[in-house]
Order: sequence, then C-alpha cells, then structure tokens
Amino acid sequence: MEQTIVKFYQTGTFTVGNRLLEPEQRSVQANEQRSNSLNSGHRACQGCGEALGARYAIDAAMQATGGQLIAANATGCLEVFSTPYPETSWQMPWIHSLFGNTAAVATGIAAAMRVKGRSDVRVVAQGGDGGTTDIGFGCLSGMFERNDDVLYICYDNEAYMNTGVQRSSATPPAARTATTMPVGPQPGNVFGQGKNLPQIAMAHEIPYVATATVADLRDLEYKVTKAMTIRGARYIHIFVPCPLGWGAASHDTIRLARLAVESGMFPVFEAERGEVTGRTAIRRRVPVEDYLRPQKRFAHLFGKTPASQTIARLQAMADRNIRRYGLLDET
Repeated sequence: MEQTIVKFYQTGTFTVGNRLLEPEQRSVQANEQRSNSLNSGHRACQGCGEALGARYAIDAAMQATGGQLIAANATGCLEVFSTPYPETSWQMPWIHSLFGNTAAVATGIAAAMRVKGRSDVRVVAQGGDGGTTDIGFGCLSGMFERNDDVLYICYDNEAYMNTGVQRSSATPPAARTATTMPVGPQPGNVFGQGKNLPQIAMAHEIPYVATATVADLRDLEYKVTKAMTIRGARYIHIFVPCPLGWGAASHDTIRLARLAVESGMFPVFEAERGEVTGRTAIRRRVPVEDYLRPQKRFAHLFGKTPASQTIARLQAMADRNIRRYGLLDET
C-alpha cells in the first residue's frame, strides 16, 4: 500500500483545504460519511489528545473494514471518559476489558470470529501507555509471539493520567508526576528506566509496527488503514499529549505533538518484520527546550538556575533518535 502525498497551498480564502481535493483524496475526518465511532458527549478533558487519537484511528479502521470492526478497550482514561455507566459514546461493538488483559481479550474475540467463519470482522485492541507498557505487557507480548490477527493501538500520554498522573514506564526522564516529584538532586523521573514499546514490538518481528501523532492526521489515518490490510499481529503507538497531566494549555495539544516530532523526542516511523521501512523526516528541527518549556511537568528545569545538564541529556536522547531513524530531511 502506497501513501498518497497531498500538498496544500494557501489560497487567500477561508476555504478548508480538503474541499479543494477530489473526494478520494480527502481524509477520513473530512468525509461526511465517517463513522463517528467515538461520538460527541464523552467527558474527556478540554484539549485531550487521546480523544482525538482514538477518534481518528477508529474512524479510519472502520472505513478500512467497511464497518466490520470490534474493539476491546483497557481500563483507563479512554474507557472512563467514554463510558460513564449507563452511557457510552461508542457507536460500534465495544468491549471493556480489565486494565491488563486487553490483548488477550482481543485475541479471544478474533478466535471467536475465526471459528464462526467471519473473516470479514476485524479486531482492534486499545489502551493507554500504562495498560500497554506496564500492566498489560505480558498479554501484549503473548499476542505478538502468537501473531494473533489483532491491531493493538497504544495511546501514549506518558503517565497514568486517569488515576492521578503517576509515572508509567513510558514517562520521559526528568518529568514531574505524582510519584516522581521535582525534588532532590535529580528531580523528576530518573534517567535509565522505562520501555520503548515500538522497539519491543519490532523485536517480535510481527508484520507491522508504526508510530504516529495526533499532529499528522493523514499519516495516522494512512498507517491505521495500512494495518487493516495486513493479517497477523500489528502495533501502532500514537503520541497523544495530555494538557492536564503535562500542565500544558489545552490549545497546545497539536503544537506539542508536532514539537515532539520536530525535536526528535518522538520518532515517527513504520516497520515490517522488524525492519524500518519508512520514516517521517523532520522538516524544521527545533531544540528540545522548545518542546519542554510549554509543559509544567518540566518547569523545574527552567528555574532561576536552569538544569542545563539535564536538558543536555534530553537533547542527547533526541539526537540519538534522529541518528537511529535517519530523521533529518536532507532535501
């Protein structure tokens, strides 16, 4: 499956860019026939990146499967704000699993569909970084090892936001959380811990692994659509800023996701069978400091005496990502 590159130009009008395109070139979200699988009325915080990511991803998956989709959803922010009993914002078959067994539940659904001869019905599992990198890690690894026909989507906001902003193994170094307070000689989350789930997924050599952000709708939709054309275990890791947990302005969600990519802190790529096959090059590289400053979880790095050594270590992490994935646009 090839990605269609669409260039947008300023027209001097208020015309929405998608309206200038042929219908088949428009994004799923620009289509009036989109499924609205995660409908309005949910209780996500203002500016919630996870609500955007889930809507974008599931609508794309629904279009790719002709609406023949079942979702298993881990406990977490997405489950809590979308299904306050007895209400739901989901307009699709949706099952709430425990915090740690989403991948196993999704595997069971896929097996049931196979037994029923319903090869047209596809399965998506979704959870936050806590339910993915920590609590559900064993079930997820098992799903990868068995190559179960499930697309697992992780919405990564880098902490346990639903239960009070505690550290997860996806929390970046130096970040303030309720369990990594900005005190002591090394304030915030420590360096040298955590997990890189996209790399772990690649180590399983499953058919497809990709990363994406809510700042690039077309890239996200393309990767979800591509994943639904593949059979076997697939994993997409979506970067979804959390204004509440990060201490950021609600209108900065997309900006922060873009800065994470442009600084190198969050590499965007895709891989097949353990090999990187594509990457999103950085068009306008920015220093890591530009990404850190708008977030109060890093405010302790910019006090009267800036933590220059810590900032330099974070910059070195971003530089390593840029080298590892070849992210600089040389054109």
